[in-house]
Amino acid sequence: MNWNEIAYRVGNALDLDEVIDVYRSSGLGLRRPVEDRPCMQRMFAEASLVVSAWDGDRLVGIARTLTDFCYVAYLADLLVRAEYQKRGIGRELIRKTRDELGAKASIVLLAAPAAEKYYPRLGFSKHPQAWMLAPEDQLAGAAND
Repeated sequence: MNWNEIAYRVGNALDLDEVIDVYRSSGLGLRRPVEDRPCMQRMFAEASLVVSAWDGDRLVGIARTLTDFCYVAYLADLLVRAEYQKRGIGRELIRKTRDELGAKASIVLLAAPAAEKYYPRLGFSKHPQAWMLAPEDQLAGAAND
């Protein structure tokens, strides 16, 4: 296997079984609804930008992004099959994503606990004002807030 022969493609028309297999292999499947096929299908159908990495006909990595293509891009998922990790594929998926976004869009993300140390090595800076409202959390406050 020649790591330099990894090909990158843009587009979200991916085989769902292959996608789910990459999520499971990468470890991110533990944090995503891989057992909920309709949800996974919609996650990709509604994504603004998907960049994938391929070793021949084998899907080996994915960057899934929600964006307006001019101001901000939320890198929702970055995953690479376990046996392909530490070869620069994740970095290249981000670089290709950035190329598709254009010069003005910032990339933001929520790192999985196992990946917290990865993103600073790529040049990402930690942002202390990030907030999250999970589906099970109640929206608090008065009606006139």
